[in-house]
Amino acid sequence: MKIKKRIMPILPNSLTSEMPVIEDEAMLEALQIENEFVEEADCHHLFIKESRIKKMQMLGSRLSQFECVNVVFENCDFSNSEWIGAGFHQVEFRQCKLTGCNFAEAYLKDCLFSGCILDYASFSMSTMKVVDFEESSLKQAEFSELDWQHLRLKDCQLTQSQWFNTRLKDLDFSENQFDTIALSPESIRGMIVNAEQALTIAETLGIILK
Repeated sequence: MKIKKRIMPILPNSLTSEMPVIEDEAMLEALQIENEFVEEADCHHLFIKESRIKKMQMLGSRLSQFECVNVVFENCDFSNSEWIGAGFHQVEFRQCKLTGCNFAEAYLKDCLFSGCILDYASFSMSTMKVVDFEESSLKQAEFSELDWQHLRLKDCQLTQSQWFNTRLKDLDFSENQFDTIALSPESIRGMIVNAEQALTIAETLGIILK
């Protein structure tokens, strides 16, 4: 498969340092937000555009129809947030804690997760186009019924991640680690693994090797 290069976030040369109010239909644009704590955020149609957000804590947020375009998140903690049906376009998450974060039915295009903790996160029924996961922990993360194009995984921990009813042809797992993995037998044709991973998958499927 031809490798498609991810489009990186485009940020303005000048960003305004302030913390706006997080509320329904708020638009946050061209902002530099750092060291902020947001408690029990629950809103609709929050739109963040062309901004850099560092060291923000917003645990357990409920953001319906959340959208981000050209945004960089660094060292943030969004654990246990509900972002069902969110849209992310040219967005980077760097060294962020996203444990248990729910991205179900989200749309992600030209996105990066680097050095993140995504254990127990859910991407079920999401759409990913040109998305990179690197050096991240995805233990027990859910990727069931995922629609993807140009998805890349490198140096990630995938133990007990779930890939039920997801097409795996041409998806390269070989540079990642997992002790066990859950997937649909009918979907494994054409997936790319190393020799050790092939043995693990065979055992998962109940194949006895001598």
